[in-house]
Amino acid sequence: MFEDMTFEYILQRMLSRVPNNIDKREGSMIYDALAPAAAELAQMYVDLYFLEDRIYADTATGEDLTRRAAERGINRKSATKAIRKGIFIGNNDVSFNVPIGSRFSGDDLNYMVIEKITDGEFKLECETAGEVGNSYIGQLLPIEYISGLVSATLADILIPGEDEESDESLRKRYFDNLDSQAFGGNIADYKQKVNSLNGVGGVKVFPVWNGGGTVKLVIIDSTYNKPSQVLIDEVQTAVDPVENQGEGYGFAPIGHVVTVEGATEIIIDIESNITFQSGYVWADVKLGVENVINEYFAELKQEWADVENIVVRISQLETRILNVPGVMDIQNTKINGVAQNLVLNNVEIPILGEVTAI
Repeated sequence: MFEDMTFEYILQRMLSRVPNNIDKREGSMIYDALAPAAAELAQMYVDLYFLEDRIYADTATGEDLTRRAAERGINRKSATKAIRKGIFIGNNDVSFNVPIGSRFSGDDLNYMVIEKITDGEFKLECETAGEVGNSYIGQLLPIEYISGLVSATLADILIPGEDEESDESLRKRYFDNLDSQAFGGNIADYKQKVNSLNGVGGVKVFPVWNGGGTVKLVIIDSTYNKPSQVLIDEVQTAVDPVENQGEGYGFAPIGHVVTVEGATEIIIDIESNITFQSGYVWADVKLGVENVINEYFAELKQEWADVENIVVRISQLETRILNVPGVMDIQNTKINGVAQNLVLNNVEIPILGEVTAI
């Protein structure tokens, strides 16, 4: 809109308004008086150009996008802390109950015990917000001495930690909200509210799945994997608590009996006839092949909530495997023993099993 408003154009326009019987050459009094004003006006138009991008949701970023989305009641998700399972053993390999509030360290991160699950198993909250709290699995060391404790291990991710929501994620939620009106327990309403819960990466809504008034929600966690039972239970409580189902104690409308379940993992074995480049054998390329397949599966799982069915395609597998160093050619690829694409049902997500080169 303002591309033509350059310093030269503005200055020439200003000089054109000065009578020709006055000296307007560069270095003249009138030229030197108008040039600084033209430069400031040109800078103003540059600022207006960038301001235009800041006011529209499709080009706004950072705080500008946050404020634009907030006008629709859509708030940027803050970073959240990972909730993990800790396993504690005392003398004679007996389960050990550590005090609530105990703090442990592992891999440069600290974790605090917040709740007992069962004897020897506790929920721990990472003290650092973000996805960083999801990565470490292994031995924990108590920050303060605990008498009788022999070993402490950080195990499963119960509720994944999340980084602050990205601009693209927030932008997508903003436009999704505009495209489908969320109201009173319709599908769009359930999607919007469930996706806003900590640890949830996507949801599929199945209305009247078991008769009138019933709703099934199938969720995936924010790492795009099968959610833990802890996360499922928290979502169930937020939507429609089991002890008061249908009574409106969650955000589900009165009369809606809601069941929350997790996505189902399907193990997928891949078999291919691979020709290796000179000097390479299967052991040299196996890890690379597994990595590209896992990357492909990760992309599919990120799309899970927005598609009816995930399709694992042989063409995609072969294209990606061909890019692995050491692979010259690939053919006769089979998925779970069958030489055709695999169509998962609407609640299934792929998990890589065995990869075999023949």
